[in-house]
Amino acid sequence: MTGKTAATIAAFTATAFLAGSALASSDEAWKQFSADVEAKCKAAVVDQLPHPRIVVDPTGSEHYGLALLTGIPKGGKTPASFLCVYDKQAKTAEIGSEIGADKMKVQLPGKAKAGNAKPGKTP
Repeated sequence: MTGKTAATIAAFTATAFLAGSALASSDEAWKQFSADVEAKCKAAVVDQLPHPRIVVDPTGSEHYGLALLTGIPKGGKTPASFLCVYDKQAKTAEIGSEIGADKMKVQLPGKAKAGNAKPGKTP
């Protein structure tokens, strides 16, 4: 093997290794971002929605993280939803006004309710 070939192989190997490391850290960074959005949004809505279920947009927009929180509002009997916007730079969350089930029905995956499971199927 010539010196030129060895250098080319070494450069290719280093590039592949670095690309793999960047991808792995990027995946971890997105997981952390999602966890941050979830924590900040839940904290921001806790006075209105004590036990929210949340769906976080995995990447959000260029400047904002986005989430939808759903549950029974404090003092309420019917489900409601709130939109959350998380500022990626300031790392703060803001909650929109309550959106009632009469305006938007949100059905999140979860445990099957009794009587809803189909025979032979696992919920």
